Amino acid sequence: FFFELIASNMMLKAGTQQMQGSGLRASASPRTMMMPAQLRATQQAALPSRPALVKQDISGQHAQRAALQVRRAAATEAPSKAEGAARPIFPFTAIVGQEEMKLSLILNVIDPKIGGVMIMGDRGTGKSTTIRALADLLPEIQVVAKDAFNSDPSDPEVMSEEIRMRLKAGEQLPVESMKIPMIDLPLGATEDRVCGTIDIEKALTEGVKAFEPGLLAKANRGILYVDEVNLLDDHLVDVLLDSAASGWNTVEREGISISHPARFILVGSGNPEEGELRPQLLDRFGMHAQIGTVREPELRVQIVTQRSEFDENPAAFRKDYLESQNALTNKIVEARKLVKQAEVPYEYRVKVSQICSELNVDGIRGDIVTNRAAKALAAFEGRTEVTPGDIYRVIPLCLRHRLRKDPLAEIDSGDKVRETFKAVFDLE
Repeated sequence: FFFELIASNMMLKAGTQQMQGSGLRASASPRTMMMPAQLRATQQAALPSRPALVKQDISGQHAQRAALQVRRAAATEAPSKAEGAARPIFPFTAIVGQEEMKLSLILNVIDPKIGGVMIMGDRGTGKSTTIRALADLLPEIQVVAKDAFNSDPSDPEVMSEEIRMRLKAGEQLPVESMKIPMIDLPLGATEDRVCGTIDIEKALTEGVKAFEPGLLAKANRGILYVDEVNLLDDHLVDVLLDSAASGWNTVEREGISISHPARFILVGSGNPEEGELRPQLLDRFGMHAQIGTVREPELRVQIVTQRSEFDENPAAFRKDYLESQNALTNKIVEARKLVKQAEVPYEYRVKVSQICSELNVDGIRGDIVTNRAAKALAAFEGRTEVTPGDIYRVIPLCLRHRLRKDPLAEIDSGDKVRETFKAVFDLE
């Protein structure tokens, strides 16, 4: 009898699971199944039929799908509305003071081969505001249409491999204009997001190198901005160092290798209270600007007033500075053309190298950056010949961050560089 009872319980459990799998919502237990036949028939009659349950489930699924589609439509509609009303940017020409920072940014736009700029200063001094305001001043460049790497249609050095092969095949490349891109690199970005990823499955099944470009691809021929760069993870710092040094980004996954041009202006900002940069990364920045808090009460009041007016009515505030913004943009465009004709006299180049030697600057990068920055400044002012005044204005920005030998030491304010310059150029 005992074994028969166990066998009947097992059969009842199997029947219950079969009923649940068929879509019935009744949870029949062994005790329920052991009820008198008349009571079981009454309970089963009270349950809805299987077709009715199936119909209810199907209608419920349709309702869930409809709700999901509505949510997706709302999610896609929100970004489109946000894109239509772009976030207003504070005008570059309205920024008060901080001349070192503004000059460094403008010179890098004129000649991207200067190598970028590192901006260090106290919190709340307008570092991020000034850098993002530069986006309004960026001129347009010619790129190959529908190319993910912003390839230059005439310069093979900044062409992707695909565009170079198309050009060698004699294909007429479609060309379009776009503003110099400015890409933000968030601190929490992963290496795949920065470098790009390779679709291994597609590569193995179809034999095609399917590459999803990262931020370095989008920043090619543009500006890569890293806020709080001194807090960036070490592995991302290494990636930036490699790309900034070679001008190319190489992604290797499972024996598949893809390279693309990654020539960008590296712009970083940070607060020295949160720590200094590694010397290897600091040396990669062509220029270094130090900014401090404005102390003059009149200037502070002017800054507060301008910010309040901008927050109340950004469109009207930007309209007031539209003319000066356009004038500065045109000046930068002309300087980008003129910088190719600018020259530094030989005697001045010798003196620049002498200054670097007396300051014990490691490497030759300081000499190169100083000459390039001086030519960019001369072109910005509409000249083709560099003067000692041009060198005097840019050399502290190019050398001050290269004098630090001890990682724990502070960066020179520029006074030591200026004193050496005056001694070498025989100026009082």
